[in-house]
Amino acid sequence: MSTLYRIGQIVPSSNITMETEIPAMLTARQLIRPERFTFHSSRMRMKHVTKEELAAMDKESDRCALELSDAQVDVLGYACLVAIMSMGRGYHRESQQRLAAVTRENNAAAPVISSAGALVDGLKVLGAKRIALVAPYMKPLTEMVVDYIRHEGIEVSVWHALEIPNNLDVARHDPAKLPAIVAGLDTTDVDAIVLSACVQMPSLPAVATVEAQTGKPVVTAAIATTYAMLKALELEAVVPGAGALLSGAY
Repeated sequence: MSTLYRIGQIVPSSNITMETEIPAMLTARQLIRPERFTFHSSRMRMKHVTKEELAAMDKESDRCALELSDAQVDVLGYACLVAIMSMGRGYHRESQQRLAAVTRENNAAAPVISSAGALVDGLKVLGAKRIALVAPYMKPLTEMVVDYIRHEGIEVSVWHALEIPNNLDVARHDPAKLPAIVAGLDTTDVDAIVLSACVQMPSLPAVATVEAQTGKPVVTAAIATTYAMLKALELEAVVPGAGALLSGAY
């Protein structure tokens, strides 16, 4: 088997973080493992993080899956957590099945994962029953995310919404502010911390700090997506400096 893998991502048109953090993690992995990766994206229009724009954007995901399958990518990631979670409980399963069918029909079958499903699954891998969560969304959308995760059997004990409506402004949020935000939450009884429930809000530089600060495993939507991609490729899910989930312990 070739050690070169093509990573496909379906991203919102205004997302500038997922094509930064996922390659950063997989490039860091190349320092300790032989596999190599290239990165390929297709975009869905979205500028403001509202339920209406997210629903319209999601309709474009089939086209994106088709385009990426033309490149015969080895795994395909739907890189917008709130778009999936705002479509209704459990929607990540329906979305992943539909998009995988698109790749099969194009004679370029590839496993499809979503950041929404990956976050839920990653928390279960960590054995987390109760979590703290930070999200950049407005409160109504954050409440949808909280409800979605609770419906998957994980209690969100405490959460914080930054209420940033413009998606480019989400990308501009300084990750150095995240440790102080977490310090303001009661994380005593939680099993894990979701430092960013959004693949657009940068968080990777703060993960190690928050793990040291709280003594709890810290995961983000991007970290969980990377874990799910590596698992789908049947590769060891290890990335240096990317928190507990990618430590190699799981």
